Amino acid sequence: MSNRGKLRLAILLLVIVLVVFLLVLAFSGSARRRVKVFFSTSCIQYNQGSFSNKLTDKIIDYSSEAKRTGIKPCDDESEIKARLSDGTLVKVSSGRLLTVGALSYSYPCLTKDSKILLEEIAVRFREKADKAGLNGSRFIVTSMTRTTEQMKKLRRNNGNASVNSPHMNGNAFDISYIRFKSRKLFITECDKRFLKEALAEVIVELRDEDKCWATYERNQNCFHVVAR
Repeated sequence: MSNRGKLRLAILLLVIVLVVFLLVLAFSGSARRRVKVFFSTSCIQYNQGSFSNKLTDKIIDYSSEAKRTGIKPCDDESEIKARLSDGTLVKVSSGRLLTVGALSYSYPCLTKDSKILLEEIAVRFREKADKAGLNGSRFIVTSMTRTTEQMKKLRRNNGNASVNSPHMNGNAFDISYIRFKSRKLFITECDKRFLKEALAEVIVELRDEDKCWATYERNQNCFHVVAR
């Protein structure tokens, strides 16, 4: 087939796809609503108060318990791999409900119970976001299990990083409260405020159910969560 013939075929296929898309919009109210939401620049307001400010647990409150229920700190990547091989740690991957960000000082893995907690947060968060009209919303996990090697490097750049961090016990993770993904082209600032407080509300609920400890990390723009 000549290049001109290939171009004509490509244009024909594009026209067919466009016609099908328009027919779907014409006959499907739900499709029209999804398209409208996707291109919307309107705000989702949140008027239930600040749940973020309720996340005030201190490391002294849970450090000893986190050490007891978590793993012994790994020195380096080889020990992380060994824990993954024997099932002491399990891998955490991006999926339908959450996104694993670029982890500079940690590995994408947690203890089994901690992964279950993370997934429960994701499920409840999605339900709240969907109910408000921000369908398909996902948060971004920015830190998980650290080795002692990584902790030393981190402390050179961040003097506030604790040597007793439960991140080394495999039962702690950080979730960004300023970055989210959603089925919406434009996530407005008030959308972000809504998503932040919806996420905080979920974490508060789980903390009240004695499933975790949590801290509002203002300097790091994240919620620090430790499984109980």
